[in-house]
Amino acid sequence: MITIINDAPENVAAFCATGEITKEDFENIVIPRVKKKVEQFNELNYLLYLDTDLSNFTLGAWFQDALLGIKNLTRWNRAAIVTDKEGVQNFTEIFSVLMPGEFKSFPKKNLYNALFWCQNGNEVETSAV
Repeated sequence: MITIINDAPENVAAFCATGEITKEDFENIVIPRVKKKVEQFNELNYLLYLDTDLSNFTLGAWFQDALLGIKNLTRWNRAAIVTDKEGVQNFTEIFSVLMPGEFKSFPKKNLYNALFWCQNGNEVETSAV
């Protein structure tokens, strides 16, 4: 299931992924929220707090995720993936070279820092968190 992180900064489309992730999660929650943010701010600042294994994403969810990226290709500004999975963190760093905008991974304990980075493009000092 994907839920909206409601206390995220206004210019950030922020989501939490838990359990099984389906195409309906993208169609009903992610895509409408992303569309609203892009229309409102003319760019996409996106955060995904990944609290599930990637194997829990259905094929339809992966397809919708790919479409989301393609449809908003020129609007990506900043995207943060928050996870403790090292493989996902490494993939995010590699992916950032291929996509427009900035992509960055953060460990789960740094969710606040990830939200701040999505909003502002810089990080808070870790000693201040």
